[in-house]
Amino acid sequence: MITRRKVLLGSMAAGAAAIWPSEFLMSKASQPSTPVDFAVPSGACDCHTHIFGDPRQFPWFAGRTYTPEAASVPEMRALHRALHTDRVVIVNPSVYGTDNSCTLDAVKQLGPRARAVAVIDEKTSSAQLEEMHRAGVRGIRLNFENFGQTNPDVARKAFQSAVERVAGRKWHIQIYTRLAVIESLHKEIMAAPVPVVFDHFGGAKASLGTAQAGFDTMLDLVRSGKAYVKISGAYRSSDKAPDYPDVAPLAKALIAANAERIVWGSDWPHPAGASLPGHTATDIAPLFQIDDGRLLNQLVVWAPDAGVRKMILVDNPARLYSF
Repeated sequence: MITRRKVLLGSMAAGAAAIWPSEFLMSKASQPSTPVDFAVPSGACDCHTHIFGDPRQFPWFAGRTYTPEAASVPEMRALHRALHTDRVVIVNPSVYGTDNSCTLDAVKQLGPRARAVAVIDEKTSSAQLEEMHRAGVRGIRLNFENFGQTNPDVARKAFQSAVERVAGRKWHIQIYTRLAVIESLHKEIMAAPVPVVFDHFGGAKASLGTAQAGFDTMLDLVRSGKAYVKISGAYRSSDKAPDYPDVAPLAKALIAANAERIVWGSDWPHPAGASLPGHTATDIAPLFQIDDGRLLNQLVVWAPDAGVRKMILVDNPARLYSF
């Protein structure tokens, strides 16, 4: 039997720089196979997702590090029906650079239950930022990790520029990076007039535990209220599938530091973030097949108290994204 995965892997060598062949347009991003086993509170929000549209309508960024499979709004609706979540935040992925049109189109389709995090540059005007706000944007993202940017001076300059653009708006700055970079930005984040949000456990590695270098700095920022952390993408921190038990100490430490600064995200549709070994950025990199129902169930392990889970799933996102 020819599986979807075999078709994908077998076709990558030919490349897919411009469009997906028809089989990719008909492909499916992962859907939960495990039912959610706890009462998800009303108004719960998945705070980290992406949409990958047809590149004939939404062209790829030439400087991207990978080319993903399709992930559509109808598939996202199905995901959230299975997870019993009512709200969603769509983060503009690196494959679109500073073109936010695919993300904003998805927010428009989903309506008031959706918000967005955009990517901008120095060419983005104040008028465009105002337009983005009306369209549902509530923050801008700095993605250092996908592009291998670990220079603290470069990160500091980018962060300060972002602060200047966001200042005066009820927005935040979202950063995808690693603990060493977070540590180098501690002073700037503490002084920032806007909230800061770290993606995916701040890049902490589960195998290194809570004593790893830089984790205490992130805890300090969370404890102070200056920073939020997304307890999302556990599979990016750990290789112990399917429950990623070594992530639990990280999640519990972050929640204990300040539960009012923790949000949850699926990271659906689970993009690779980089080209596969032996392939280029224009070859299609298959999406990871993650069971989001099983991952959401881990929240009960990380936060056994229902009131804390409501804070993480409902209250904190409502405040951060102005639902």
